[in-house]
Amino acid sequence: MAKLRFSILIHAPRSKVWSTMLDDATYRVWSAAFSPGSHYVGDWSQGSKILFLGPDPNTGKLGGMVSRIAENRLHEYISIEHLGLVSDGLEDTTSQEAKVWAGSHENYTFKDAQGATEVLVDLDIADEFKEMFEGLWPKALQTLKELAEK
Repeated sequence: MAKLRFSILIHAPRSKVWSTMLDDATYRVWSAAFSPGSHYVGDWSQGSKILFLGPDPNTGKLGGMVSRIAENRLHEYISIEHLGLVSDGLEDTTSQEAKVWAGSHENYTFKDAQGATEVLVDLDIADEFKEMFEGLWPKALQTLKELAEK
């Protein structure tokens, strides 16, 4: 499992960046960098189960991640713990492929910086996806920046 870190400076208050990143309508826009049609089902409250979903590019069927919100400190930090996969619309936490993701985290930190907000994204990633995410996260964060600065 590799560890990746990305950051971006956004000229907007933390509360606006937070809501732009996590509200359903704007989440769908910036997360489309990973897969058009990306969305979530659930909520961001601590302890909640949340599904990150989108069409599988190969089959068109619903796929994604089964996760839970490990920690949520409003406008400061959110930690997502991945538990497994969604494949063909079904949750899978027991297959070998799902276990690769089990226990990995995706953490978002929001900091005041020079009158703006710095967003830090730290994530655990399976080695075979490292290069893909190194290309996609900067695009997603640039879109987030554009949305939040409007």
